[in-house]
Amino acid sequence: MAAALAMESNPDIMNKYLKRLGVSDKWRMVDVVSLDEDALNWIPRPVLAMMLLFPLSKTYEDLRSQQEEDLAKIGHQAPKDVFHLKQVLSNICGTIALVHSVANNTNHIELEEGLLKNYLKDADGLDAAAKGALLENSAPMLEAYKDIVASSSQDDVSSPDAVSNHFVTFVQKDGTLYELDGRKSFPIDHGATTDDQFVEDAARILRDFISREPNNIGFNVMALVQDQ
Repeated sequence: MAAALAMESNPDIMNKYLKRLGVSDKWRMVDVVSLDEDALNWIPRPVLAMMLLFPLSKTYEDLRSQQEEDLAKIGHQAPKDVFHLKQVLSNICGTIALVHSVANNTNHIELEEGLLKNYLKDADGLDAAAKGALLENSAPMLEAYKDIVASSSQDDVSSPDAVSNHFVTFVQKDGTLYELDGRKSFPIDHGATTDDQFVEDAARILRDFISREPNNIGFNVMALVQDQ
């Protein structure tokens, strides 16, 4: 299958895609305008996931490699109750980030029969690499996003060759804050959190993430929230 069209950091496009995947209008993506403590209070609650878009860099790649090496040394095993998939195609990290956001919150999100529910059913029991391969071969899911972009007349969508940005997702699962990155072999455990503290705890990790790249302004944060 050809590489999928890269996803924009555009809540309107993402919300159309979520609806096509079978997520009800009760849940939507919104921009997070600031990670300052006061600004976090403006994010509608509850928040099921936080999503970060950022330019790939040597700093990120070095950290990713070190994390992979450290986890491999201790024989780390991915938690079985966290849905994590490995990226295969070069330009589907946005789709992966949305899947991570929804798949780890099916206790809150009731999926309609359709694309994502079918994918999750087929992915049950697979490891991260196999889940990634299954998504790569899920033509209906990838074509659905292309259709939405085409119908929205997005003239400034980047071509696959020009894309150097990447999405990662942060979720709260069973009292633990996880970073879910399709370029990493395992979910990254960022410690204990709660439903009430998830946004503040995720924001702290996001601020650390951004602070590692002081000369980079290409960061954008979104949240999956309940519609008001």
